Amino acid sequence: MKEVSRHTLLSHLLLLSGLAATLCTASANAALDRVGDFALLDDSGEFHQLSRYRHRKALALMAYDASCADMDSKVTSYAELGKRFEEQGIDFVLLDSLDLGRSAAQSLDLPLPLLEDDGQLVSETLGIAHAGEVLVMNPERLSVYYRGDSSESLAVALTEVVAGTLADTVSVSIQGCDIDYSVKNQHMKSPPDYATEVAPIVINNCLDCHVQGGVGPFAIDSYIMLLGWSPMIREVLLNKRMPPMQIDPYVGHTDSARGVSKQDLQTLIHWIDAGAPQGEFELDPLEEHAVKASRWVLGEPDYIVQGPAHAIPSTGVLDYYYNNVDLPFTEDKWVRAVQYRAGDTSVLHHLITFVTGPEEDFWGTERDSTSTSRRFVAGYIPGKDNVYEYPDGVGVLIPAGQRLSMQFHYVTNGQSTVDQTELGLYFSDEPLQQEQRVQAVGTRFVLPPDTPEFPMSASHLFDEDVVITGLRARMNFRGKKMRFEVESPDGAIQNLLSVPAYN
Repeated sequence: MKEVSRHTLLSHLLLLSGLAATLCTASANAALDRVGDFALLDDSGEFHQLSRYRHRKALALMAYDASCADMDSKVTSYAELGKRFEEQGIDFVLLDSLDLGRSAAQSLDLPLPLLEDDGQLVSETLGIAHAGEVLVMNPERLSVYYRGDSSESLAVALTEVVAGTLADTVSVSIQGCDIDYSVKNQHMKSPPDYATEVAPIVINNCLDCHVQGGVGPFAIDSYIMLLGWSPMIREVLLNKRMPPMQIDPYVGHTDSARGVSKQDLQTLIHWIDAGAPQGEFELDPLEEHAVKASRWVLGEPDYIVQGPAHAIPSTGVLDYYYNNVDLPFTEDKWVRAVQYRAGDTSVLHHLITFVTGPEEDFWGTERDSTSTSRRFVAGYIPGKDNVYEYPDGVGVLIPAGQRLSMQFHYVTNGQSTVDQTELGLYFSDEPLQQEQRVQAVGTRFVLPPDTPEFPMSASHLFDEDVVITGLRARMNFRGKKMRFEVESPDGAIQNLLSVPAYN
């Protein structure tokens, strides 16, 4: 075997190490900057999520500030580029980095959708520093093709994106109005306190579901648990997966929809970005938070409906369970309030109960009509008290001899269990003035394949005065968004509720 001196061997090793370093550096340079997924509503209430543009080649985004002197000219040239590249697979939007608000944004009459960055959290995350700054992003890989101004450099980069030849993130210096991140700067100097500021937000917004035995996939029951899940929490807040079933806050009014306020979002995200400091406390608020015991909130019910015992396997996708429950009432009963008590909250996805005749099943008159009025008792939804008190003088009538028909939807969670849910009924001593009924409105339709957006509508004409006390958007797996509106006899249209991204 040929002898090799230690000096020669070291030289070879250094040469190989240098070559490896060169290759690694070249590989690292030939890469695109990354961004996190995010979601925002625009000034018309439409939902935009970066990853939902993955069927397109790119999404271009320009930071907008109406107070900048040259903003109009920048938007005009940017919008012209949008017309040029739209058919080539690139969409263009604006980003309201100053949090103008819906009415102010709509008054601007801009040529492109203006995404409402409430609290400036998306602008912060994207690292936008100036009004007029443009980012061109790959929605599928969540990477950045271009960061800079709207000059000819942008057009050149877009051409390369369309051709598929852009390998590195193109960065171009930009001059423009500085974006003021006052809240972020304040929190950078003095991060939010875990015990007094962050934990109360989590308790008020998360712990209905994220508790031991709850429907949430993990429990947030201590500082350590919150710290461990903080990257995931940050992600799902910015892409609006959480809280579930968010509505457009500018449409209608409701006090039962879920949502985290702008101020609370800023506090929580900035705390996570600061490294989630523990701070000082004697007792951990999340550990001390008492999970609500299963109890009858309104006192002992007048009648308790014992649901059937359903054995739930540990794995698999389950069909809905349908059960009819006979009632012993020999006279009409007016229900003024109800409460569900779930047997196992970790598997019960939802439960719906109707009053039905002796010969009817759960679907009742909906089997023969897509627009029918029915006696709907209430629905069980995870993460709430599931106590329903009807308005004064209003209730649900259960005629003598009728029964309840229930639909159960379960999800498996890796452990077999048995669920037996109870429904407590609270009666009125006297007949109530008005009966609450649910009006089913829908049409039968066929979804065509390969159609990302398939609009359909349904309506119902009321022939008498009604009071609308609630609206329920039900779309399951196929629905993307839903809007409710009412048209008065004089032709005036009022928007009642908008669910921009059904999840």
